Amino acid sequence: MRALARAGLALTTFMLVTTSWAWDANEAEEYDGKAKQAIAEFKEKDPGVEKFFDKSAGYVVIPTVGKGGLGIGGARGKGILYENGVPIGIVTLTQVTIGLQAGGQAYSEFIFFEDATALDQFKRGNYELGAQASAVAVTTGASADANFEGGMAIFTQAKGGLMYEASVGGQKFKVELKE
Repeated sequence: MRALARAGLALTTFMLVTTSWAWDANEAEEYDGKAKQAIAEFKEKDPGVEKFFDKSAGYVVIPTVGKGGLGIGGARGKGILYENGVPIGIVTLTQVTIGLQAGGQAYSEFIFFEDATALDQFKRGNYELGAQASAVAVTTGASADANFEGGMAIFTQAKGGLMYEASVGGQKFKVELKE
């Protein structure tokens, strides 16, 4: 068990050390372009999701999250935070999981904020989603039954890979707002 804890700590440290927290206009422009492409693919797959873009106070689009694990796992991705359709921040997702898992995958993640309160809470900079947070997999018509829970609605869209997973972990988000 100590070996697992040490490996998890090492993975977390690596992920945090290799992450830059400063706003970078070029990086923001790059991720905004990738996010717009991911949004177009999302809307093509499920046109009903348009209501979330229209009604939300803001949303995060992480075009690619890379995830892998063998006993201990991790995931990382960068994207853009939008308020009223305008990019206002760069978001870095980091996740560490422990449990039965093997493989790797890539996916896009979309987080919608129901109101200004939920968005402001996220914008404070460090935000965590616990293991109990659930995401809706993007399929045709998936948005029809999706609702906000705790002020948020989360969707993921698979891009590729294969991963078997029965693990516990949460996601942590670092937000760097445009000044």
